[in-house]
Amino acid sequence: MSTTARLKEKYHKEVAPALQQKFQYKSPMQVPRLTKICVNKGIGAAVADKKLVDVGVEELTTITGQKAVPTKARKAISNFKLREEMPIGARVTLRGDRMYEFMDRLMSVALPRVRDFRGINDKGFDGRGNYTLGVKEQIIFPEISIDKVAKISGMDITFVTTAQTDEESLELLKAFGLPFANQKK
Repeated sequence: MSTTARLKEKYHKEVAPALQQKFQYKSPMQVPRLTKICVNKGIGAAVADKKLVDVGVEELTTITGQKAVPTKARKAISNFKLREEMPIGARVTLRGDRMYEFMDRLMSVALPRVRDFRGINDKGFDGRGNYTLGVKEQIIFPEISIDKVAKISGMDITFVTTAQTDEESLELLKAFGLPFANQKK
């Protein structure tokens, strides 16, 4: 039995035709689409306690539903007591159905649980059509039990798209339903 993610169906039935009409693309292959979602978590205190990286990897694995990998320092920085190849974070790259399911859970469950939520900032675009969103607390995800959390930490979520400009990417993410704060028009 094969089930497709709700947002994947929404993209093919609603989002892609609407974007093709709005931007006057000649081919359906020009329509921007989401290629991957990267979730990164930096754990600065891991320099002193190496077990924090394992906790961070476990939390990201629980949140995303895919095994996270620890990230290692590229350079040694003596002021931070950081050595080269020392584990200092965790990351996950989501593609396909898991990517759409994670985005659906982020929009419908996690973001509404943020305190004083008024929408996400539309200034996180990089100029090439990718959008990065910072989350201050990992406890907004219902998969994380508040009782078991030793330290509240944040993470960065990057939406990588095939859009050529920030405007196209913004329209794509709005069409998916991401709640941007400064809605223009």
